Amino acid sequence: MTSNIYKNLEKNGITISNPPPPQGSYVPWLITGKYIYLSGQIPIINNELKYKGTVPNEVSTKEAIDAARICAINLLNQLNSACNNNLDLISKLIKITGYVASSGNFYDHPKIINGASDFFKSIFEENGTHARAAIGCSSLPLGAPVEVEAIFEQK
Repeated sequence: MTSNIYKNLEKNGITISNPPPPQGSYVPWLITGKYIYLSGQIPIINNELKYKGTVPNEVSTKEAIDAARICAINLLNQLNSACNNNLDLISKLIKITGYVASSGNFYDHPKIINGASDFFKSIFEENGTHARAAIGCSSLPLGAPVEVEAIFEQK
């Protein structure tokens, strides 16, 4: 029987794939007790950064929302790896933290990180509701406009 998670992935046109490799000296995920801590992901597709620059100067709000969604997909790929390819082991998304590289007069950080939040809710439904922080910063790794990290709980 296919769970709602996998049905929702299919409905959203998402295929689980190999996650991007770490961009520094860290592990992509760490399990402690019932919790899986996922390191921050940037909008990398096929080993290439999809968007580069600050919001809204070089990257539009619409592009940044898409970048946050790509970050969430990369987090999901990391989560799948952490769960030995069985997302049914996940009981709940606890928290995401999103970072937006932006100009000093940009204030729509929450709107950008909704790209990740809305994605997770579409996949995990009620178990995808979560606590969150949306933070503005001057720059992110490789010039990415968005980075998102997450904490999940296992069954």
